[in-house]
Amino acid sequence: MTLKPTRVEIDHHTIKLIVGVIAISLATLTSILAKTPLESISASYHEDGWSSDIFVGFLFAISAFLLAYHGRSVFEMVISKIAAISTLGVALFPCSCGGHQEIIPYVHYISAGVMFLILVAFCGSFFKRAHNKGHTQALIRAYIYAICGIAIFISIGVIGLDSLLKGTISSRVSRLTYYCEAVALIAFGIAWLTASRILPIITRRDERLSISPFK
Repeated sequence: MTLKPTRVEIDHHTIKLIVGVIAISLATLTSILAKTPLESISASYHEDGWSSDIFVGFLFAISAFLLAYHGRSVFEMVISKIAAISTLGVALFPCSCGGHQEIIPYVHYISAGVMFLILVAFCGSFFKRAHNKGHTQALIRAYIYAICGIAIFISIGVIGLDSLLKGTISSRVSRLTYYCEAVALIAFGIAWLTASRILPIITRRDERLSISPFK
C-alpha cells in the first residue's frame, strides 16, 4: 500500500512552529553573516550577501505565514493580516541605517512598530487562552507568553525612548537597537514555538500535536 499524507495542508500549529524557528534564528544569522557589526537587524538590508538575503527572505516568509494564519478568533485573523502587511513594509522599505536614504520616510519604522505591537497582542491572546485552560502545563505556557509579551514591549519601548532622547541611551550602549530587536524577535519566536503545542513538558500528552503529514 502506498503511504499517503492524511493532511492536505499544514495546520496552524505547524505555521506557529515554522514562524517560531524563523524568528528565533533571524537575529543570530544576520549578525553572524554580516561583514560588519550590525547596529540594528534592519541594517543587514544594506549588507551584501547572505545577511541581506536572509533578512529579506525570512521577513517575506514570516509575512506569508502570518497572511495564511487565521487564528482562533476574528481579532486574531485581522491582526495577523495587519502584521503580515507590516512585516512586508519592514522588508521592502529599508531603514536609514548607516546614512542610507529611505525610499519613503518613516514607513520602515512605522511598519516595525506596528508589527512588534501586534506580536505583543498575540502574546496576550495566547496567554488568555492558556490561562483559561487551568492545568499545570497550560499555566506554564501562559507564563511564557506573558514573559515574551513583556520582553517585546520593553524592547521596543527602549528603542522608542532612545529615539525621543536623541540617541542618549545608544550613545552609551553599543548596538542598543540590534540587541533590543534581537530580544523582541527571540521572544516572539519562543511564544509561537510554545503555541505550536509540539513541545514536551509544557504540553500535556493529550493536547500535544504531531506535525507529521502522515498522522
